[in-house]
Amino acid sequence: MAKKSSKLSELRTTANRKVRVAIIGVGNCASSLLQGIEHYRSVPPEQQEAWGLMHLEMGGYRPADVEVVAAFDVDARKVGRPLHEAAFAPPNCTTVISDHVGKSDVVVQMGPVLDGVADHMAEYPAERSFRVAAERPVDVARVLRESGAEILVSYLPVGSQKAAQSYAEACLESGVSLVNCLPVFIVSDPQWGERFRQAGIPCAGDDIKSQVGATIVHRQLVRLFADRGVKVERTYQLNTGGNTDFLNMLARERLQSQKVSKTEAVTSQIPYDIGADNVHIGPSDYVPFQNDNKVCFLRIEGRGFGGAPIELEARLSVQDSPNSAGIVIDVIRYVKIARERGLAGPLLPISAYTMKHPPVQMRDVDAARQIEAFLGAAAESGEP
Repeated sequence: MAKKSSKLSELRTTANRKVRVAIIGVGNCASSLLQGIEHYRSVPPEQQEAWGLMHLEMGGYRPADVEVVAAFDVDARKVGRPLHEAAFAPPNCTTVISDHVGKSDVVVQMGPVLDGVADHMAEYPAERSFRVAAERPVDVARVLRESGAEILVSYLPVGSQKAAQSYAEACLESGVSLVNCLPVFIVSDPQWGERFRQAGIPCAGDDIKSQVGATIVHRQLVRLFADRGVKVERTYQLNTGGNTDFLNMLARERLQSQKVSKTEAVTSQIPYDIGADNVHIGPSDYVPFQNDNKVCFLRIEGRGFGGAPIELEARLSVQDSPNSAGIVIDVIRYVKIARERGLAGPLLPISAYTMKHPPVQMRDVDAARQIEAFLGAAAESGEP
C-alpha cells in the first residue's frame, strides 16, 4: 500500500503536468499499464494511499499523470488502430482491470520487425499468435520527437536483440529515456550505459521484475536461507503460462539472455557460489488455457544446524501482466524525476529494485532505501 503526501502534488496537478510516454509493443503488459492508469485515476486527489501500488505518488506524480503519446507494434490487428482499441485486441488476454483505457488520439504505428517475432509464432492459431502487418516501419526517432515523448517503455518479446538495439538508438537520437523491460542487455551493458550517460539521458533496465513474482519471491527466500545461516545447496524455478510471452519462449534459442538475467537475479542474493549445476531458473512450458495466468514452482534445498537438511517448496500463481505494471508505473515516474533533476545514464537504485539484470545488483532493502532517499530529497527541496 502506498503512502505519500506532498505540496508538490498540488502544484503539479494545478499545472496539469504530464509524464509523456511512448510504448513499444501493445501487448498484455502495455494493456495492463494503460488499464491501471485508468483504474487509479479515480483515486480522489486528497487520498494519499491506494492498494496495489507501492507509491500512489512519486515526486508529485500520480499514475493518472502518465500520458501515452506514441505506440509501436508489428501485429496486423494493432498497427493503424487507436491505442484504446489495440490495447484489447487479440492476442491480448490479460485480466481486465478497467474495461476501457480512455479514448486516445494515439494511433499504433508500425515499428521495425528485425528479430522481434520468432518464426514459430506463425504456426499457431491467429487468435494466440502474431500476424505481422504489411505496413512499412516508421522512423521511430522522428515519431518520438514529434510526439513529445520523454520516456520509451520497451515491452518487446524475449530474444529481440536487434529490435531492442534499434529502439535504443532511436532514444539516443531523440533524447528520450529508455525503460527496458525485456531481458536484452542495454542499460546493464557498460557501453550502452555510457552512451546514454554521454548523451545526458537517464535510463533504467534491464528485464522487469514483477510486483510479487517468481524472481522476487525466489530472491527473498534464498536470502532468508543465507541470512539465517542455512547453506543453500540446490534450487530451481519452473514457470508455466499461456500468453504470447510464453508462446514466444518456446523458441529456446531466444532465451539465452533471459536465463542469464533470471539466474543472476537469484544467485546474486546467495553470498557464495553453489555451482552452475545446482541452480536451474527459467521458463518451463506454454500452457494455452492458462492465458495470462503464470504459475511458478520453486524448490530450495539446504543444510542447517549440524548439517540437518532443510527443503522448501512453493507454488505461486499470479496474473502476469498486471503484476509487472505495478512496477513499471513506478519506474516511469522515477525516470521522469531523474530527467527533471538533470541525471544521466543508468539509474542504479531503481534498476536494482525493479529489474532482474540491473547494472549493479543490490539487496532489495538497500535499493528501496536509496529510492526513498531520492524521492525524499526531491520533496524536501520542492524541486523534482
